[in-house]
Amino acid sequence: MQIAVVFHSGYGHTARQAQAVAEGVEQSGHAKALLVDVAKDIPWDELGSSAGMIFGCPTYMGGPSAVFKKFMEDSSSRWMKQEWADKVAAGFTTSSSQSGDKLNTLVSLAIFAAQHGMFWISTGLMPGNNVSTGSVNDINRLGSWMGAMAQANFDQPAELAPPESDLLTAQKLGLRVAAAAKRFAGA
Repeated sequence: MQIAVVFHSGYGHTARQAQAVAEGVEQSGHAKALLVDVAKDIPWDELGSSAGMIFGCPTYMGGPSAVFKKFMEDSSSRWMKQEWADKVAAGFTTSSSQSGDKLNTLVSLAIFAAQHGMFWISTGLMPGNNVSTGSVNDINRLGSWMGAMAQANFDQPAELAPPESDLLTAQKLGLRVAAAAKRFAGA
């Protein structure tokens, strides 16, 4: 089974997060990840044949990047036919601020999936770094249930940010979506 990781990355930070999501999908042992950068050619037919899609983009000015928003709007012909209905979906996002209004981006991605008739999969993770013994190294350190969040300092290149804990959170999301897709398929 194939899970598409459909993303946009302005400076490489979200691409690292997308790669981590794809690694999680493949860790499942029963799913293959298809990385799709929406700033390039979009393999619409392959998206349609995927068991699920995990959408990701940076949070710019409190919402999805314009490049990803264009992909969303370009999917309208698929929406009209409900070609993606009953597939699983999830989301991830990166911003330079701890909050950065990332939740608004994830809600936008979830609504987009809902309009396509897809089933949204949450992180299923308890929040990390929310007790005095917690740390920035905790899984789900930003405490998101809606999707995987990452924070990348804007003055650091993608090789250094986001931190490993955010990438591990993204991996866990990919693994969870692959498990959900298998369950939905009845396998």
